[in-house]
Order: sequence, then C-alpha cells, then structure tokens
Amino acid sequence: MRILFTAMAESIHTARWINQIANQGWDLHLFPAYSVAPSSELRNVTVYGLTLFRPRNVHASVRYIGLLPIGRTGNFLERRVFRLFPNLWEYALGMLINIAAPDIIHSLEFQHSAYLTLPVIQKERKRGKETPKWIATNWGSDVYLFGRLAEHRERVRRVLEQCDFYSCECERDVKLAQELGLKGKILPVFPNTGGFDLKHAETLRQPGPTSLRRTILLKGYQHWAGRALVGLRALARCVELLKTGRYQVAIYSASPEVKIAAELFEQETGIITELIPTSTHDEMLRWYGRTRLYIGLSISDAISTSLLEAMVMGAFPIQSCTACADEWIEDGKTGFIVPPEDTDIIEKFIRRALLDDELVDHAAEVNAQTARERLDQTLIRQKVTAFYEQVMNTPITRK
Repeated sequence: MRILFTAMAESIHTARWINQIANQGWDLHLFPAYSVAPSSELRNVTVYGLTLFRPRNVHASVRYIGLLPIGRTGNFLERRVFRLFPNLWEYALGMLINIAAPDIIHSLEFQHSAYLTLPVIQKERKRGKETPKWIATNWGSDVYLFGRLAEHRERVRRVLEQCDFYSCECERDVKLAQELGLKGKILPVFPNTGGFDLKHAETLRQPGPTSLRRTILLKGYQHWAGRALVGLRALARCVELLKTGRYQVAIYSASPEVKIAAELFEQETGIITELIPTSTHDEMLRWYGRTRLYIGLSISDAISTSLLEAMVMGAFPIQSCTACADEWIEDGKTGFIVPPEDTDIIEKFIRRALLDDELVDHAAEVNAQTARERLDQTLIRQKVTAFYEQVMNTPITRK
C-alpha cells in the first residue's frame, strides 16, 4: 500500500499518526502542507521539501527528497521562489501524485493540508484522470468553527464534496460534515493523536490518590480559540481555597498575554505560579500525573488532546463545552463541562473540584477505565491499520 500524506510536517500530531503505521511494511510519503522542516519524531517515511539540503534533526529512518537546489528552509531565496511562483507548491504536489502514483492521499487537517490538496484533485478529475482515493481528516476546529465562517465555509464545503472518505474524532463533527454537504464515506471515529502507552504512563504518575495532589494545570492558549485568561480569572476568585490547600498553579503553552497575567496573578495572590517551558511528551505527562485539576478552555476544538492526557494521568478535567468532552466524560461525575467564557460557572466548578476529594478520586478511577478501553495504543494502532485496509478495499464510484 502506498500512502501519500499531505500534512503539517512539523506537527507532533502528524508524527504520532504516521508512526502508528511506520512498521506496517507500507510505502509512506509525506508532502508538507507548506515548506517547513519535518518533525524529528517521524519514522520510516519519505519526506519531500523545497530545499535540496536535508533538514537537521531528522531521524535516520526518514528519507528526504528536496525539489530545488536551494538553501535551507526559510531563507531569502526560498521566499523569492514563492513570490515568483505562488502556485509552486500546488504544482509540485500534482507532479508528485503523477510520479509516485499513491493508492491513497490522506490530508491530515483542512486549513492547510486539504486546502492544498483540493485544487490538485479537482484539476486532475476535470481532465478525466483517475485520482487516488482521497481521505480528508478533520482536525480541531476545521468543521465546527471554520465551517461556519464566511471566509472558509465554501472551501470546507468543497473539500467535503470532493473527498472520497472523511474521518474525524467527534461524532459531533460527522453530523456537521453531513450538513455541509459531505458526499464521501465516513470512516470510524477515534482520536487523531493516536493512543497512549498506558503502562509507561502509569510510571509517570505521582503515587496515591488524585485528591492528595497539589497542582492545578491550566492550558495557556489565549488566541482566536483559546481562553486561558478566563481560567486564570476564575482561579483568582478561588484564592482562599488555593492558599488553604497549599496549591500551586502551572501553565503550559502560555501565550504572551497569559505570561504577563500569570506574573501579576502570582504577585496579587501569593500563589506559586509556574510557566512550563517547551517539554517532551513524557515531561508533560508527569505534570498531568501530579495534577489534581486540569483546566482547558477554548471557543472551539474537537477532542482536546489535553483532556485525554488528563484522563490517562488521573487529573480531574474541567473542559469547555465547545470540545467533544461529552463523548468522553460524564459532566458532574468524571469531569466538568463548562462554557469557555463564563467566569462565574468556571469558578463554581473549580471550587467543587478543590473541595470534593471523593469526586476527583472516583473520576480518576472511571477515567482510567475509559482510557484502558478506548485509548490504549495497541488498540488504536489496530484501528488505524483497519482504517487504511477499509479504504483500500472499498470501491469508489465518482459521478
């Protein structure tokens, strides 16, 4: 089986997905959605780039093919090439499809990857050529948010009309895609980020029940979707409980505004507040493994990977209602699902999670069982393998 991925090559999510099938004996190729050095986590895949020179820190198992004899990614000459030939990347993808003749093209994410692939597929089909089977995978807000925005709605609709298969990680998004005109076949719904090595994750957890942990972990995104500042304001209102319980606050992936707010929060409340630097996955899992309460707020998401990490590591989750948390936790019992911008409600549930030891300990047990049933990496890898075999074995009739 030959699979050509169009994806954000630097993304750890891309690497984790591809690595699940890297030892399957299939012929895997990755065409970056834009010119960028690929993730150092990628294994056993052929990666294409604009520049001739192999990027640094690429694993030895990765074969790199450069398209033009120019210097490293991001230099002046590269920028000049794209100014002179704005459709170069699209043209290169079309050439690669014709030369490599993949069985499957799989676009991981819409806004960059599927948008790049769409015109290439359309052009080939207009010429009457038979194209490879095309899978478009919904990441994050591709359908839930961008499918409602005027700037993107038509492009999202065209992707859904042209793809042969659609995959996502939320049942919610299946219905939204159908409403937007999905014509392709729907593939099984499961997480885009792959599974977890649960035995290894267990070694990274703080011993003892969740109720004994004294860290509160906040996802630090504050941008078009993230609402970390709302979470920080809600925590400030709970200062007496934080002090009584001797809690510390830790913030990861903090936006510049959040870094400033965190410094002021610590000065004004006296609560130790740590900004977590860029970390390995194991380092982040250790943070979750000593966290009593995780808070993740955004106006749009699919399954928040942070929510899954919290569940695996026993942290009690407070997650915004704009993700698919209701497909993973039971509101009020194994986590709280909250409006992302309602400080009053978020404060209320933070207080409950800080005061109710029985609640957080019971939630950790139930969420651990959910992880065993739905997030074990062996199980997910089997699903991913079956995913591609289903595509290969399904006949396609295009009108």
